[in-house]
Amino acid sequence: MLQELSLSKNSIFGNLPSSIANGLSNLESLVLGSNQLSGEIPASVSNFSKLSKLGLDQNSFSGRVPMNLGNLHNLRTLHFGFNHLTKGPSVLELDFLMSLQNCRKLKSIWMGNNYFDGILPKSLGNLSTSIENFETDHCGIKGIIPNEIGNLSNLIELDFGGNELTGRIPDTLGQLRKLQRLILSVNKLRGPVSAILCDLVHLYYLDLGNNQLSQQLPKCLGNLTSLREIYLAYNSMTSTLPSTLWNNKEILILSLAHNLFNGSLEPKIGKIKSITVLHLSGNRFSGDIPSTIGQLQNLENLTLSNNRLHGPMPESFGNLISLTKLDLSKNKLNGVIPKSMEKLKYLVYFNVSFNELTGEIPNGGPFKNFTSDFFVGNRELCGASHFKVKACKENTRISSKTRVLKYILPSIVVVLILAITVVYLLRRHSGNTLFPAPFTSPITVKRVSYYEVLNATNNFGEENMIGKGSIGSVYKGTFSNGTIAAIKVFNLDLECANQSFDTECQILCNIRHRNLVKVISSCSNLDLKALVLEYMPNGNLTKWLSSSNYFLNLAQRLEIMIDVASALEYLHHGYPSSIVHCDLKPTNVLLDEDMVAHVADFGIAKLFTKDQRISITKTLGTIGYMAPEYGSTGLVSTMADVYSYGIMLMETFTKRKPTDDMFVGEFTIRKWVLESFPDKIAQIVDVDLVNADEDSIQAKESYFTLIMELALECTTDLPKERLNTKDVLTRLKKIKTQFF
Repeated sequence: MLQELSLSKNSIFGNLPSSIANGLSNLESLVLGSNQLSGEIPASVSNFSKLSKLGLDQNSFSGRVPMNLGNLHNLRTLHFGFNHLTKGPSVLELDFLMSLQNCRKLKSIWMGNNYFDGILPKSLGNLSTSIENFETDHCGIKGIIPNEIGNLSNLIELDFGGNELTGRIPDTLGQLRKLQRLILSVNKLRGPVSAILCDLVHLYYLDLGNNQLSQQLPKCLGNLTSLREIYLAYNSMTSTLPSTLWNNKEILILSLAHNLFNGSLEPKIGKIKSITVLHLSGNRFSGDIPSTIGQLQNLENLTLSNNRLHGPMPESFGNLISLTKLDLSKNKLNGVIPKSMEKLKYLVYFNVSFNELTGEIPNGGPFKNFTSDFFVGNRELCGASHFKVKACKENTRISSKTRVLKYILPSIVVVLILAITVVYLLRRHSGNTLFPAPFTSPITVKRVSYYEVLNATNNFGEENMIGKGSIGSVYKGTFSNGTIAAIKVFNLDLECANQSFDTECQILCNIRHRNLVKVISSCSNLDLKALVLEYMPNGNLTKWLSSSNYFLNLAQRLEIMIDVASALEYLHHGYPSSIVHCDLKPTNVLLDEDMVAHVADFGIAKLFTKDQRISITKTLGTIGYMAPEYGSTGLVSTMADVYSYGIMLMETFTKRKPTDDMFVGEFTIRKWVLESFPDKIAQIVDVDLVNADEDSIQAKESYFTLIMELALECTTDLPKERLNTKDVLTRLKKIKTQFF
């Protein structure tokens, strides 16, 4: 007998017949989501006595939610979000929730984006304690959050965002010890952020933005080591930021913009090494910008605008190698714009308008693309004509050179003398001592000395630097025998550098595949740990996707993704022990002279034992590409790589990074693609692909649909529902055969 009926995304329209349960009494799963169904949900759905999953979301159902859903005693999943449903007209409370008290196996409720216009009943606390996900966002809920919410002790995700909730955040939320995601944003909540939230030791995602919260941020928040994303923007929080806030070195996103915070930014800000987004604009911060901010080498988006900051822009801004956006406008900053910022090759938005800056505007690197709007409202800036400022006087340049000769050059001479002395002593006392490599490999890898690496890179000259990451730097090196290589030098000042070096050695020196970066040699001694890798003249995939100077056609993008899938298939299934990369993203996909892709950077990869299928790690990958289970619990499996691959597939064909400003809160790149699938896919792919005169529009739309369908199947929330890499590779090759 039929036990599962899934007709989602089939453009079914009209009303559900009241006799829907006839002849289907054994049905355990009924999924009709993402259709065009309308009318009321028939009460007869309660006749499916064995039903465990009911999915009616993303339709146009109206009227009341049936009050007899409580008859479905086996129900585990109930989804009816994104409809036009209401509560009973004669009651204030969401009355249908009371009937669900009888569903003692219920684990997931999604009822957001409806028109309930009522209050949450106190009997909410009588729902099944097995509930893990409760999402009621954007459905007109009013009144307070009842204290009884604390009874739902197994909640993992609670989303009340986008409603009209008032009152305080109840202290009983502190009883939800398993909670990982808490979303109360866009409401009218008042009072302080309670320190009781610090009892939520597994909390990964906290969104309290767009409320009327006030008073000081609790000091214990920085000690909540599980937290990765904090959103508190658009409230009325006051006082200084507690110094403990910077204790969480693993925080990825911190948004405190548009509050009433004051005081100075502490040098401790440099401790949050993993952070990618830091929004502090629209507050009352004063004092200097600490130079330690330059230590945040994963930082992509920094906004400090509309504050009272003064003093110079730190020279260390030039070390923010991942930075794409920097907004310092409407402060009282003085001095010059550091020329070191010309090195920031990913910087696309830079705003220092309405400050008190002076001197020459740099004109190299990303500054060539900036407009005059970014620099208006300063006193004495000068520079190139397209900045619409006065031309710099010759004596300004002369005085600048004088300062270099007077102060900087002597320092360089001293450093060089010290360096020569150290090298001489090393030669005299230890020669070219090479310590054994920390791995045992069946493949012999020739080792090189410290001095060979030094000579190949011209003493690690800046002109030879290819890139800089969180763990070290990569240089282009030319050895005495004419070999050109990429030399990855690990920063031994970092605690994790040795472990990262060991991991890459253990993995890369034991595997061989056409689409994996190859190890040529290694160097390991007390002063240096470096890997000598195959040089990739065409850089990484990010360069080809983010720059207007480069273009990949349809066939090239597909070939690159086939190459990456081939590498993953080998790592997951072609080696005696599965290897999980853990940080798959376009930056780690390198292209050789023939545009063949090679997966690189195995610094946080996991090598599984023969029978191991899953592992837990404290080392997280990159925000936007991480699988939900990886980011929230540190759970790692081959399916985490599949998720990252799916996100990268979306980015490759849309040219939208998952960290793009348009993706905020719950609106992710996956949701954007899903909402456009399948009819509007051509509207979201890279416009250059759509306009290219290679194929007919109809053929292209079919191609894009197949690609995005595959990407969506790789990025489902549940790991067990994702494809494995063998199936991914098969599907891609089939697409290639069909279209090319």
